[in-house]
Amino acid sequence: MPTDTPLAADPGLLAPVWAGTPVLTAVSDGAWLQAMLDAEAALSRAQAGLGTVPATAAQVITEAARADRLDLVALARQSRESANPVVALVREFTALVAARDPESARWVHLGSTSQDILDTATVLVVGRALRLIRADLERVEESLARLARDHRDTLLAGRTLALHAVPTTFGLKAAGWRHLVLDAVAKLDALSADGLPVQLGGAAGTLAGYLTSVPDADPAVYVQELTDAFAAELGLSAPLVPWHVLRTPVVDTATATAFLCGALGKIAVDVLSLTRTEVGEVHEPAPGGRGASSAMPHKRNPVLATAIRSAALQAPQLAATVLGCLTGEDERSAGAWHAEWEPLRTLLRLAGGAAHQTVELVSQLSVDAERMRANTRITGGLIVSERIAAVLAPALGKAAARDLLNEASARSARTGEPLADVLRQDSRASAVLADAQPTCPADLFEPEAYTGAAGPLTDRALSRKLPTTGGEAA
Repeated sequence: MPTDTPLAADPGLLAPVWAGTPVLTAVSDGAWLQAMLDAEAALSRAQAGLGTVPATAAQVITEAARADRLDLVALARQSRESANPVVALVREFTALVAARDPESARWVHLGSTSQDILDTATVLVVGRALRLIRADLERVEESLARLARDHRDTLLAGRTLALHAVPTTFGLKAAGWRHLVLDAVAKLDALSADGLPVQLGGAAGTLAGYLTSVPDADPAVYVQELTDAFAAELGLSAPLVPWHVLRTPVVDTATATAFLCGALGKIAVDVLSLTRTEVGEVHEPAPGGRGASSAMPHKRNPVLATAIRSAALQAPQLAATVLGCLTGEDERSAGAWHAEWEPLRTLLRLAGGAAHQTVELVSQLSVDAERMRANTRITGGLIVSERIAAVLAPALGKAAARDLLNEASARSARTGEPLADVLRQDSRASAVLADAQPTCPADLFEPEAYTGAAGPLTDRALSRKLPTTGGEAA
């Protein structure tokens, strides 16, 4: 049946990683429109503070700067005529202000250019999205720290190239996940450590348009005062020079969010591996039939990890697109500037959606410690072959010990005999193992006795603390 929802709306039908999450609203077209209006209003207030615009006009402009008073769909369609949304926005917004006060309308967008407004709006949207993302990451970190502490000594088969390697602990794995998340937080915090920067450059980075209304002003003094005032109005920083073709803030946002998606993707792909039917060591929360298959009633698919991993797989290519836009030509690129917008927005969506879903994944992850322990024994002791090699090598020689263990391991895998039994049938190995056993506090073949420094490493990882603040993101 038809609905009242516009067909052009993008609620995330094909994007389950961010559909319905807080970031969807934070980076929507409506949010970007409001951010552009916020920039226009802040600019008028900054100019009013310097005596360039009447204070009453700045007040009217600010009061009119509400996205719900403009036709978003119409603006989007009109943007095709200028290849950016600001031209149509200024026209429609000026008419809106004129309807309230014709005199104030002449001060809208005074001396400005499309890129100043759109880039500043972008920074505002980024800052608002980062606040949401970081709040979710704080919850992720807290849950991962708890998993690491609770399972500091929970035995787990370490796996390399998909096969059992040597024993480790689930606590160390969770601590590693947390370490990656903290790396991602550090990158996000670095974006706003000194405050995200406003854009104010005018048509070609000289701010000439802003100076036409103050012909007697000292250019060096006025542009600095205007930039500082504009930044202060928005809670952003004042850059040393306009960055209209120096795209560091945009590229840094793209790479930081792509890294975050990858960091969360590592958690997701490990969960997917550990939740396989034949592994069964962890399980996602599955309330209300979540994860049900349309064809197989028995299945409860790991949909959270699946969605999070999908973000990690998409993000690198999107970040690469933004990086490619660094080579925009001249003082405004025909295409490179424009090509940033959607990849950047999608990266924010993916990062925000993945972070929000990871909160639920790790806070409600079910850990089956008994299954983990049982799985370390399915290879009949082969998981500790490295340790046995280290015991045999001093007596037999490294090469001879390696050859002996290769043969014994192959026989154990082929026949199902435990490795210990195979080696005790070999006169060379049995004597060495018998001599070594009294000096060992536990059976040489017990996986629990060969987790190395997993416990202390977990403690060390947990000593790293989450920064108490995310900076001054607007």
